[in-house]
Amino acid sequence: MRFRRFATAVAVLALAAAACGSSEKTVDREAAAGDNTGALVGVTMPTRSSERWISDGENVKAGLEKLGYQVDLQYAENDIPTQVNQIENQITRGAKLLIIASIDGTALTTQLQRAADEKIPVISYDRLIRNSPNVDYYTTFDNFKVGVQQATSLLVGLGLLKPDGSPGDAKGPFNIELFAGSPDDNNATFFYNGAMSVLKPYLDKGTLVVRSGQTDFKTIAILRWDPATAQKRMEDLLTSTYSDGTVVHGVLSPYDGLSIGILSALKSNGYGTKDQPYPIVTGQDAELASVKSIIAGEQYSTIFKDTRKLAEVTVKMADTILKGGQPEVNNTTDYDNGVKVVPSYLLEPVIVDKTNYREALIDTGYYNESQLG
Repeated sequence: MRFRRFATAVAVLALAAAACGSSEKTVDREAAAGDNTGALVGVTMPTRSSERWISDGENVKAGLEKLGYQVDLQYAENDIPTQVNQIENQITRGAKLLIIASIDGTALTTQLQRAADEKIPVISYDRLIRNSPNVDYYTTFDNFKVGVQQATSLLVGLGLLKPDGSPGDAKGPFNIELFAGSPDDNNATFFYNGAMSVLKPYLDKGTLVVRSGQTDFKTIAILRWDPATAQKRMEDLLTSTYSDGTVVHGVLSPYDGLSIGILSALKSNGYGTKDQPYPIVTGQDAELASVKSIIAGEQYSTIFKDTRKLAEVTVKMADTILKGGQPEVNNTTDYDNGVKVVPSYLLEPVIVDKTNYREALIDTGYYNESQLG
């Protein structure tokens, strides 16, 4: 930053860039900084089937419009060709910046190359776009930590840990089953790896037992985060592995939508009664149905990612880029998309259960009392 004090700044930076010999795309600040008053920003979200994506899209749109930008907000309903066409249309309409929450992080290389050719900066939103040098920035939560928190809450629910992280009084062994997110979503592997970093020592000691034997990511992944698929898999596990009366004590679920499907399968198999309570079931996103389920004593926990803050950070980043500035990032090492390490801004997730949902969700204004019944 100190080079800006000198009249030769442009020449020095140009020489430095040439010396690096990097093939990675960087934002053309001069091009991005033109007169972008009222510029069009393209925003594409995966689907309306998840309430969090609806909130994300609306919050980003509102934030940008408040700053005077035009916004083309699109939802692709988890259809990759639809999202591809939406991005193509936004580029054709003259969008000056793209904010993309991808369905498949590997499916947009052609569109991103066109954006690069037309000097359109790209912000990858929450899901890292992979295998392309034409991703300028990434805004998300600490996704490895999300997985750590999911596994930790599972252990707390089972009594193996206390909420302060110290050893609990329970000894086990406990039967658990594992679920992972969509294999085409880069975040899913971060969630899985984070969770397994916590669970593996307990699995190795036999304190936790996956009776189905299904622990590898590919086997337990749920394509497109589909609740019905998760419900069917849980039903199959109960039939194939627990039909002898053995009890499931815990289920690692990476997303609230999956958790609801898992709980439905468990209920159909006799869980959720006084004699046979639900297992400890985790989740993510603090979706309304799951928060109500937590209050009712069904789902045990969720991970709250305040998407209002994610939208705020992303809007601020977009505005800075469009004005020719250097947006703030706080991670330049961990998010390698297969071609480059994408400069990222990470936000902190929070474990939410029955003991703290009011503080985390109501006191912060994310939900109100009437919404939670």
